[in-house]
Amino acid sequence: MIHSVRGPVLGIGLDHAVVEVGGVGLAVYATPATLGGLRRGEEARLPTTLVVREDSLTLYGFADAEERELFLLLQTVSGIGTRLALATIAVLEPDTLRRALADGDLAVLTRIPGVGRKSAERLVVELRDKVTAPVAVPAGAVAAAPAPVLGVREQVVEALLGLGFTQRPAEQAVDAVLAHAPDTDARDLLRTALSSLGRSR
Repeated sequence: MIHSVRGPVLGIGLDHAVVEVGGVGLAVYATPATLGGLRRGEEARLPTTLVVREDSLTLYGFADAEERELFLLLQTVSGIGTRLALATIAVLEPDTLRRALADGDLAVLTRIPGVGRKSAERLVVELRDKVTAPVAVPAGAVAAAPAPVLGVREQVVEALLGLGFTQRPAEQAVDAVLAHAPDTDARDLLRTALSSLGRSR
């Protein structure tokens, strides 16, 4: 397994960054919050995990080791794959997720896109004893990096399609956010649209 990568950031997309390691540019997929902490041209070090499929090798990066462990833990639950695991940590902060699992808070868990009541109950049953509820919710959040002004709507819709949503619901969720907050940047727009899609299921 590729445990971590370190090197200059060559580029940042909506759902991934390209990090140069030993002269090779690696595409590292990550949440909006993690990507928001990176800067093009600056060195980054990200804990990672490599997901091997028959037709692909996909590298996922995380803000810290805790986030990576939750990503891996979520996939031990039947029906939870990499897309849903990444969407989960994109919508819920690690402490919020651990508390919801430990307390059996289905209302919080069903905010995750693609997770209904039955899936939330399964998450609680299978993971409750594997997590420790945090003592307190941490203050503050990772600041989002500025996103290109043009094509923000199209970028976010494309990212939602990549997470498994269909065209029409993705566009409706993005348009609803933009109608209330037209100046929302791409990463906040993606996070809010994901939360909206999670509540609508």
